[in-house]
Amino acid sequence: MDFPIEAVRAAFPALSLTDSGRRRIYLDNPAGTQVPKSVADAVSQCLLSTNANLGGFFETTLAAQKVVDDAHAAMADFLGAETAQEIIVGANMTTLTYHLSRTLGRDFAPGDEIILTRMDHEGNVSPWLQLAEDRGLVVRWLPFDQESWQVEPAALAALLNDRTRLVALNYASNLTGSINRVRELSRIARDAGALVYVDAVQFAPHGLVDVSEIGCDFLVCSAYKFFGPHMGILWGRRTVIEALKPYKCRCSSNDLPERFELGTPQIELMAGLTATIDHFERLGEQTGSRGSRREKVAAAFGASIAYENALALQLIDGLSTIDGLTIHGITDKARVHERVPTVSFTVEGIVPESIVRPMNAEGIFLWSGHNYAWEIVHQLGIPADQGVVRIGIAHYNTAAEIGETVDSVTRTIAMLRQQR
Repeated sequence: MDFPIEAVRAAFPALSLTDSGRRRIYLDNPAGTQVPKSVADAVSQCLLSTNANLGGFFETTLAAQKVVDDAHAAMADFLGAETAQEIIVGANMTTLTYHLSRTLGRDFAPGDEIILTRMDHEGNVSPWLQLAEDRGLVVRWLPFDQESWQVEPAALAALLNDRTRLVALNYASNLTGSINRVRELSRIARDAGALVYVDAVQFAPHGLVDVSEIGCDFLVCSAYKFFGPHMGILWGRRTVIEALKPYKCRCSSNDLPERFELGTPQIELMAGLTATIDHFERLGEQTGSRGSRREKVAAAFGASIAYENALALQLIDGLSTIDGLTIHGITDKARVHERVPTVSFTVEGIVPESIVRPMNAEGIFLWSGHNYAWEIVHQLGIPADQGVVRIGIAHYNTAAEIGETVDSVTRTIAMLRQQR
């Protein structure tokens, strides 16, 4: 069936907002998406009727515990985890990664090695770099291939040795949009005896994550990138996280996942997190699925991937007609399934911010800069203080919006060239 774009858009109140009568086009999605009304309603309802700390025996604390348990169960289904005990919820991906890096670092010794990629968001780089500095570890750098725009398995294999303790991998780039072959990369790393930590923040809004299929040890994502509240989620393989000794209060629980979730949880946001997964479940139902929640989520992604890929190709085709414009990422139509619909570009002789500012003034929301893809801009030789223009599509965007955006890019670049 056709993608139910009108029903999807109707679920997001922000899409109908205007500024002095001017429509908004949200293409800032890699930095954070809009939320369905059902998510906001769930957060509000939790605060108004289920507002209590955990651990008591009265009605609101029991209800709050159910909110927390439901959120972990929903994320287990979303990520394909075997049990909700493998789901750790925290403030955001970066905070969770810092926490896990320090916990893992307890067992690392001076001279042990970790592998980091030149493709990762800084949230999956700096925590490990600083751990290496603290513990005397050796850092090996894994570049991405500038022809395939991916991390190549052979390049990873060449860096592994018997001192490699951990490989931090990127599932999809927040700048180039490229999707890495994380299943193959994880297998190579784990066969060498290394732990694998996967950043799926940019992939999770655009594709079905299956942690059991990937074969990694940890996978992290952020709910606010896939239509949810501002919080991060970490999946950890149970056999691995059970053996870890996390930093925590002496009197706090030793159970999973509580031993990794420091302090009072963001209970109202967890209510919103469950509602976020409900959004995908409803989309799966609208596209014909009648199975389990996991099966409905899978159906939702099956439909949204096809829809988003068509928009991505429309955007790439339109941008490719502009002289002097370079897209940094996969542009081959036959490989569109190897990227998420995040498209970044630079234009010869024009600073990216000077393109973005007038487009923002037209109500087209998008970003310029390095976008924390610090290693990518340096490998590509792009000035870090300028970065790129980044356009990020979500499944609530439309072909008409992409057409307007391409027209605006074309018009803005022509105007800037006339001013030179």
